[in-house]
Amino acid sequence: MNTQAPIGVFDSGFGGLTVMKEIMRQLPGENLIYFGDTARVPYGTKSKGTVLKYSRQIVHFLMTKEVKAIVVACNTASALALEEIKQEIEIPIIGVVEPGAKMAAETTETKTIGIIGTDSTIKSGIYTSYLRQLDPEITVVSRACPLFVPLVEEGLLEDRITDDVIERYLHELKDYGIDSLILGCTHYPLIRNAIRRYMGPDVHLVNPAYETAKSLKAMLKEQDLINRSGNPAGYQYYVSDGVDSFISFASDVLPCHVEKAEIVDIESY
Repeated sequence: MNTQAPIGVFDSGFGGLTVMKEIMRQLPGENLIYFGDTARVPYGTKSKGTVLKYSRQIVHFLMTKEVKAIVVACNTASALALEEIKQEIEIPIIGVVEPGAKMAAETTETKTIGIIGTDSTIKSGIYTSYLRQLDPEITVVSRACPLFVPLVEEGLLEDRITDDVIERYLHELKDYGIDSLILGCTHYPLIRNAIRRYMGPDVHLVNPAYETAKSLKAMLKEQDLINRSGNPAGYQYYVSDGVDSFISFASDVLPCHVEKAEIVDIESY
């Protein structure tokens, strides 16, 4: 396989940019293609069948770009579609759930771990399943936090409204004595400072975006797919709607200015 081929990264919208940012930082030589399904966001309230259909369409689109690997930078799609898609394509594909679960299992001392995510991710039980495979003695406390995504996408990262919603969702988790909290949606790292303030210094926040970039790097090394050309990395951005909003948001999140993004008729794939 051509090691200079790009890596495809996709999410239901903006949240996967936190994964994109970590890949840029940890693998600065890699060419990247990002697709955000901004016309059909959010995925967290949709059925498994719908999320699988959407994910397949996006993977088909990315394959037309001759990507060498794919990162499912969406917890919901990782939970509901990743295993099926792994069986359908020949290139490596990874999600964000397993790397985050592994780090939480390694860092917890009380063996009591909290998970926050979308409705679909929490209902899937996939984090709980992974964690109990790693250590059957782990106790898992989960909470769906559906309002976090629209708050992030509205840019309310440091706002009293966000603080109030965090308290409403997370006050129960404090009573369980968790010492690790998995931010089980790629939007959530963008409000991690507010979450950290509320949960306090004794709770370790696990950012699956960071852990996924680490896992991607290890996988590329293992399969001898690291781009060692020395050429400057190139980045391409595609969305299914809302180019201007995406460019503005991405330029705030990523370590580089986003000049343009193209609209894709993703339903045609």
